Amino acid sequence: MSERVMSGRTDGLISLVAAEALWADLTADSAVPTSSGVFTCPPARVRAGYVLLGDHVVATVRASGGQWSVVEVEVRRAAAELNAVGMDRQDLVRIGPFRGAPGQKCDEGTTLRWRRRIMGELQEPGGPEPAAHREVGRPYHLAGIDWRQVLVEQTRDGTQRTWWLPRAVVRLLDAAEHAEKQWVRAARTRRASAAVTDPPSHPRRTRDAGGRQTTGPGSPTASLRPYHRELEGQLYSVLSRKPGTSRKVAEWACAVCRTAPATVLDHCHEHGYVRAPLCQSCNTQERPDHLYSNDIRVANRYTRLFHTDTDDWLRHWHRCPGCRARTTLPLPHLAAWTAHIACRSLRPTHRAPRGRKPCGVLRVSWTGSQNAPRSCLLTVAVDFCPSGEHRVLAHVPYREAAERFRVWLAETAPAVAAAAGPDRLDGLPAQFRPVIADTSGEDLELF
Repeated sequence: MSERVMSGRTDGLISLVAAEALWADLTADSAVPTSSGVFTCPPARVRAGYVLLGDHVVATVRASGGQWSVVEVEVRRAAAELNAVGMDRQDLVRIGPFRGAPGQKCDEGTTLRWRRRIMGELQEPGGPEPAAHREVGRPYHLAGIDWRQVLVEQTRDGTQRTWWLPRAVVRLLDAAEHAEKQWVRAARTRRASAAVTDPPSHPRRTRDAGGRQTTGPGSPTASLRPYHRELEGQLYSVLSRKPGTSRKVAEWACAVCRTAPATVLDHCHEHGYVRAPLCQSCNTQERPDHLYSNDIRVANRYTRLFHTDTDDWLRHWHRCPGCRARTTLPLPHLAAWTAHIACRSLRPTHRAPRGRKPCGVLRVSWTGSQNAPRSCLLTVAVDFCPSGEHRVLAHVPYREAAERFRVWLAETAPAVAAAAGPDRLDGLPAQFRPVIADTSGEDLELF
């Protein structure tokens, strides 16, 4: 460690200058890009008693002589936690803009509000400014993360711009925002002064029997209650209009990942039933990639939905009584499953440095409707294939796709299959509702 990093150390405390150098050294090889000035530039809140580094709250201490310092071990913990985060730059989450979306609520004393900050800067004339031309005091990092390095801009119809960040970064910033909120609430309760002398307990992550990452008592989600099917069987159209529902949703941990605070109420668009409260990251991961109202891309994240985390997502989808009773999935998800799983052997491959690689991009469309299963037909194709720009792989009738899914479900997740079945049709609508083509992204927000 350089002499500069070690300078200013007193009883485990290091100066802010030394802490910044330490943070830069420790996170130099992190998959998530970090920024300089994390202790001295907005939105750092040194005088309020804390600084956010990733999803970790680092307390600041006013030492003798009025100099602000931080505990070295807390900086090291935050860096180690950030370095452990893997990031897939292709697994993107749309962060805006969303038409008609409600504004993000402001909590007194909290300043991160990362979505509002990013949108405010991106929508200014000229967009993000180069580092050399930033205004004095302008926030150029969020929780120590340099989001500009991983921001992706996409254009729809040649005019509408949308912005995306890797899912890992979205999860980190959501967790950081929640951690800040918990810190401020605790500080108010203790009637603490601006300089908090005791650092917050470090969230310890362990893995449960299924390999899922969980959090310990010091976690920002420790105060959130797990979801135990309290909303099962309720209609979204009714529940979303009840006063206080959004507050109630925010009290739960995400029902899928269980490591982040819930912010949205996910529901089945075909049957109208509430599934469960989710965090925004899980909600966008579950969301089909509509190209048109009856045409979707089968993105890489479906590997997680139908392979590594299959059991969790099947249980979540079958929280809808309609899907569970009919042992199926909503039409867009069933179409994606058919392309990704049932037609996997039909997809062409080409040579790659390590074996063979699936070619092109899967796309599935349908004609007809799930309201009339006899006439509904799924068409699975691969786009951008060298042997043909749009190569059709298969035409699969809806009923055949549903039957294949039932067989696969029984083999892949027998517990989920056992809880489903046609003997639970009481009280369900006689027909499916039309698929709601939601291509604008507005449903990513709560209600």
